Amino acid sequence: MLDRATAILLSFAAASLAVSGAQVVAAAPDQQKFSQIERGRYLTTLADCVACHTNPGTGKRFAGGRPIETPFGIVVSANITPDTKTGIGGWSDEQFDNAVRHGVRADGKRLYPAMPYPSYAKMSHEDVLAIRAYLATIPPVHNEVVSDQLPFPLNIRAGMRLWNALYFNDAEFQTNPDKPPQWNRGAYLVNGPGHCGACHTPKTMLGGDKLSQALRGGQVQGWLAPNITNDKAKGLGSWSKDDIVDFLKSGHSRVATVTGPMAEEIEHSSSRWTQADLQAIATYLKDLPGIQAKGSPVAANDPAMKAGQAIYRDVCSACHQLDGKGVPHLFPSLPDSAAVRADDATTAIRVVLRGARSVATSPEPTAPGMPSFAWQLKDDQVAAVLTYIRNSWGVAAPAVSADTVATERSNLAARTD
Repeated sequence: MLDRATAILLSFAAASLAVSGAQVVAAAPDQQKFSQIERGRYLTTLADCVACHTNPGTGKRFAGGRPIETPFGIVVSANITPDTKTGIGGWSDEQFDNAVRHGVRADGKRLYPAMPYPSYAKMSHEDVLAIRAYLATIPPVHNEVVSDQLPFPLNIRAGMRLWNALYFNDAEFQTNPDKPPQWNRGAYLVNGPGHCGACHTPKTMLGGDKLSQALRGGQVQGWLAPNITNDKAKGLGSWSKDDIVDFLKSGHSRVATVTGPMAEEIEHSSSRWTQADLQAIATYLKDLPGIQAKGSPVAANDPAMKAGQAIYRDVCSACHQLDGKGVPHLFPSLPDSAAVRADDATTAIRVVLRGARSVATSPEPTAPGMPSFAWQLKDDQVAAVLTYIRNSWGVAAPAVSADTVATERSNLAARTD
C-alpha cells in the first residue's frame, strides 16, 4: 500500500512538470501530504481496519462484505475503498469523520457498535483525516454490500439513538497529567484505535461495555477474550512487560501462544506496530490492578482431580510438561494462561475439543498447533483434565462440569469456524 501512496505522490509531481525546450523541471513532491498518508497507513494498522473490512473469501482488501458475528446476529462490514458508488469515494471528510468517530453513516443512518466507533471516538479529527488520506490511495473496488442483516426489530437503526444515549461517550482521549507519556500513549492505544475493550470488556444484555469491569474478559465469537489487567489471579499478573510485547509482536512469548480471534489481530495489526507503541501498551496494562481475588483450588484428592491428573500425564504432558510450563515460544505455560485461569472455561474447553492453530509472524514463523481431542476424550474426561489444569501449580479456578463440556461440544458442532 505504501508503494501505491508513493506512486500517487510521484504522479502529482509529474503533473507539475514545466517543459521549456529541452529543459524539464519537476516540482518537489508534497512531503506534507506524504507524511499524512503514511501516518494514516499506520493508524489504519493500529485500528486493524483490514480484519473486518476484508472478506477472506475474496481477498479484496478493504472492500467489505465480511460477516461479523455479534450476540444479536450477523453484521456485514462495509466497503471502505475509494469506489464512488459502493465505497467511500463520494464521501466528504466530514462524513467520514462522522462515521468513524460518531457512528453516523453518510446517509445519516446510525452504525452498529460492531464498528467500534465508541473506541475510535478517542481519536482526533486529524487522526481520522489521515486514515481517510491513506484509504484514498488504495485501489477502488466495486463491491455492493448489504450490511442490514440483523433480525427485526434490531435492523431498525434508529434504535441506536437510545443505545448511544446509554453507552456512547464521544469525547476525545484526554491525557492523565499524573502519568508519564508512555503510560498515556498506551492508554490511548488500548482505549482508542486498538479498541481492546471491544473484545476484552464484558457486555451488558444490550451490548454496552460494563465499564466497572473494563478489560476483565468478555465473550467474542465463541471464545473468551481473557482478562488483560494486571490481576495476578485471573489476568496478566504473572507476565512481564517483555512477555506482553513479545506476544503482541509475534503471537508467541515465554508464557503464551496466541489462538482464536486474537491470532488474526496479531497477524494484521499488532505485529506491525512500532516497538515504542508495544512498550507503551505493556506499561499501561501492567498498571491496571484488576480485582486480585484468588479463590480456593479444588482439593487434590477430589475424584475429578485424580482422574484429570492421569489424563494430563497421558495426553498433555508431552508438550506442556509435567509442571505445566510448556516450551517457551512454542507450547504455552498453562499456569500463566489467563484463559486457563478464567472463571469462564469456554476457551479452554474449545481448545481441547477442537484443537487450535497459532499464527505465523516474521519474528516467529512457526505456527504451532494443538490437535483436537474431541474424538478421544468423553465429556467427563475433558471436564476432569481441565479441572486438574485449572487447579494445579498454584492456580485456582472453578471446576468444569461434564454438562458444561457437553453444551460447548454441541455449540461447536453448530459452528463453521
